[in-house]
Amino acid sequence: MHYLIPDMYQNSIYDIEYNKLKKKGIKCLLFDLDNTLTPVDIDVPSKKVSELFAKLEKDFKIIIISNSGKKRLIPFKEGLNVDVASSSHKPFKKKYLKIMNMYKFKYHEIAAIGDQLLTDILGANRVGITSILINPLGDYEKWCTKINRFFESFIYRKLRKKGILIKGEYYE
Repeated sequence: MHYLIPDMYQNSIYDIEYNKLKKKGIKCLLFDLDNTLTPVDIDVPSKKVSELFAKLEKDFKIIIISNSGKKRLIPFKEGLNVDVASSSHKPFKKKYLKIMNMYKFKYHEIAAIGDQLLTDILGANRVGITSILINPLGDYEKWCTKINRFFESFIYRKLRKKGILIKGEYYE
């Protein structure tokens, strides 16, 4: 169960204290795409995301890591001028390890940011990188995400009873 507990929990990508991450030695940010950076049904990055990334790229290597295919990520790669890792098969370790090897980052230099416990948080925690959970941006979900959300509801309930992770009670 400890693999499902995020190191940080914030409302959105705009509420994360990136300066604190930098002070902790984080050099690379892995952002999930769907319902983390943009709703699932939006095909291009927003101006707000572009502005955030323009600030962050001064201090961090930014990579979008997604289970979506390459075609879905191309407009974000080009529009945000970042690297992408498509078809990542999160929560499996392979793509995380490939990124660490390719960019020469150690596990303690990377933070992964996403909206799902069973993909984003589990994947990051399995590799030992900092995991940051945010609330999903949109209500629309793909069918596979709906299945994950069903199982996540049980996990959230169990963690809430233990006082470990309570929706809306954010922490760093």
